Amino acid sequence: MDENGDRLRMAGNVDTLKIEQAVRMILEAIGEEPGREGLKETPKRVAAFYADIFSGLGENPDEHLQVQFTEQHEEMVVVRDIPIYSMCEHHLLPFFGSAHIAYIPRAGKITGLSKLVRVIEGYARRPQLQERLTTSVADAVMRRLNARGVLVVIEAEHMCMTMRGVKKPGSQTVTSAVRGDLQTSAATRAEAFALLRS
Repeated sequence: MDENGDRLRMAGNVDTLKIEQAVRMILEAIGEEPGREGLKETPKRVAAFYADIFSGLGENPDEHLQVQFTEQHEEMVVVRDIPIYSMCEHHLLPFFGSAHIAYIPRAGKITGLSKLVRVIEGYARRPQLQERLTTSVADAVMRRLNARGVLVVIEAEHMCMTMRGVKKPGSQTVTSAVRGDLQTSAATRAEAFALLRS
């Protein structure tokens, strides 16, 4: 129960009841009637959506990289075209696109390919900046795998630029984070970018 005696409804770390109340207030503030047929379930729908899209706040994405294997492979591993969806923390509007990861294992220490995707999802599912998302993923892979090098590139369209402000649909923001050998060796970095583009 909260201080008003209302039952709290939680989904993970998200207080869905509080979100429902806030959405009703927003609907009223824009001059809508939250009780009308098309809107009466909207607060619950938005609360369920927020619980899902912000579920990364309740986890440490780095922990996915605890699953490791030793394999005699110390060449580059690339996973590209990973769909991403996140929410810009400035306007709470979505940004979406693709993420690409390249890393060079050290001493044959690799992780499951799906674990790389889960790290991206964990960091994307929180109020976010694309620049921070890119850096967080690169740092996590470098730190947890003790990789020789890491490259993360994210290409995304931001609805805050599409729907409002400059209103330029289709514009892409590209961010990159480079660590280790991929930062210090121009030839290795060029190989990584060639694999991402191929």
